[in-house]
Amino acid sequence: MPQITMRQMLEAGVHFGHQTRYWNPKMGQYIFGARGKIHIINLEKTVPLFGDAMNFISGLAQKRGTILFVGTKRSARESVGEEAVRCGMPYVNSRWLGGMLTNFRTVKQSIARLKELEAGETDGSFAKLVKHEVLKLQREREKLEKSLGGIKNMNGLPDALFVIDIGHENIAVQEAKKLGIPVVAVVDTNYDPSLVDYAIPGNDDAIRAVQLYTRAAADAVLEGKAAAPIMARGNDEFVELDADGNPIAKPERSERRDDRGNRNDRGRNDRNDRGPGGRGAPAKKAPSHPNQRRTGPVAKPADAPAAAADAPAADAPAAE
Repeated sequence: MPQITMRQMLEAGVHFGHQTRYWNPKMGQYIFGARGKIHIINLEKTVPLFGDAMNFISGLAQKRGTILFVGTKRSARESVGEEAVRCGMPYVNSRWLGGMLTNFRTVKQSIARLKELEAGETDGSFAKLVKHEVLKLQREREKLEKSLGGIKNMNGLPDALFVIDIGHENIAVQEAKKLGIPVVAVVDTNYDPSLVDYAIPGNDDAIRAVQLYTRAAADAVLEGKAAAPIMARGNDEFVELDADGNPIAKPERSERRDDRGNRNDRGRNDRNDRGPGGRGAPAKKAPSHPNQRRTGPVAKPADAPAAAADAPAADAPAAE
C-alpha cells in the first residue's frame, strides 16, 4: 500500500476545510479547529482512514475488481483521467450522465455506437461518404468520447467508486448506494461522511491535494494487481497474467501421431485400427514380420464337403 505521511498531506493542503458557516455537524469529529473562519481538518484522523481506504482499493484490485474513478470538477479532471489510465481503470471526468450505473444497459448501447464510429473512422468507411456526413459522424463521435470515453472498456458495473467531492458527484454516489456499490470518497467539512463507505476527511478543492489522492489510489490499484500474478483455471492449470491483468496465451500443443500418422488421443485407437467387426471389435493380428509364412496344413475349401461326407455322424442312431 502507498504510504502517505502527514507531512505530505500538510504540504498538499489536505488539512484546509471550508468556511466555518458551511460546515456539516457530522464532520465535527474530524475537525481540529478553525483559523480565519476556515475549518482545519485533523490529519491525525485522516491518515488512518486514508490507509483503510487504500487497503480496500488494493484488496479489490488484487481480486481483479474494477474501481471507477469519478471527478468531474475542474480541479480534478486532469489528474483523475491520467491516474485512472495509468492503473488501467475506467473513469468519468467530464460529466456524470444520469443513469450511468442504474441504467447501464442503455449506456452500453451508446458505448457500442462509439466503438462503431471509431471503427468506421479507422477502417476507411468514412472515405466513402460525402463531407458533411463525415463531419456529422465525427461530431457524434467526439460527443460520445467526451462523456463515455473513460468507460468504453468497462464491460459491466464497477465493483467500487473512488470519488472526489461527494457534493459535486452526488448523483453518482446516490446511484452507487442504490445498487449496493461501495464508495471511497474524499469528504470535505461541508458534507456528510456517512453517505459513503470509506470516507477520507480532507480538502477536495486544492489541485495538489486531489493529485495526492488520485496518485495514491492508482498506486494502490497497481500494487493490488501485482499481488495476483496468476489466475486459476480449473484444478491444476494456471494462466499467467501480464502487467495489465490480461491472460498470456500459451502455445498450443501439437498433436502426437504414431508411425502410421494416426492421432494418439489418450490411448483410443483410430478407426483404421479397429477390427472387422466395427467399433469395439478386436483388431486383426498382423504377422510380426512381412516375410513370415504360416506353418502347418491348411484345409482347402474344395475338400471340406468330401471330408464331411466320409465322416460318420456322431449323433446318428445305430441301425437295428
